[in-house]
Amino acid sequence: MKALISIDYTNDFVATDGTLTTGHAGQAIEDSLVEVTKLFTENKDFVVYAIDRHDQNDPYHPENSLFPPHNIAGTIGRNLYGELANIYEKSREQANVYWIDKRHYSAFSGTDLDIRLRERAITEIHLVGVCTDICVLHTAVDAYNLGYKIVIHKNAVASFDPVGHEWALRHFKQTLGAQIIE
Repeated sequence: MKALISIDYTNDFVATDGTLTTGHAGQAIEDSLVEVTKLFTENKDFVVYAIDRHDQNDPYHPENSLFPPHNIAGTIGRNLYGELANIYEKSREQANVYWIDKRHYSAFSGTDLDIRLRERAITEIHLVGVCTDICVLHTAVDAYNLGYKIVIHKNAVASFDPVGHEWALRHFKQTLGAQIIE
């Protein structure tokens, strides 16, 4: 069994005026990301939206010293970007669609994702979204450590750091044994 984990494809990470935007790189993957998401949703595979959630002025979150405020609860910046928002709205009541608020880079850290996957006998996870070298990478590392087969959709991941993006793609394949789909 397989699942799709769509990571952080929100206005703050993708829109031109997003507070921590991948800009053109993130916008360029929209068609591929939407195509993969539609396929998984229509096939009734498990689709997880793992979305960064921060509280305004949280003095305890370590990202506050690393990045500008982003994906703040209740803001437009935290909304899904572009056509992905429409896909989610149309499918959100389906049993195979699940939303996770995540506080850390990895979709596994502090969430019930591993439990949700195991109760469905899922052994293979497909990853799409942003940022390739941060949240997608940390999710992939945790998935590897938990024994999942990892598939990265190369045309559906992006970063604001081109060097980090390319490094992460090599790391997925060479160190985590992930399958990279062009």
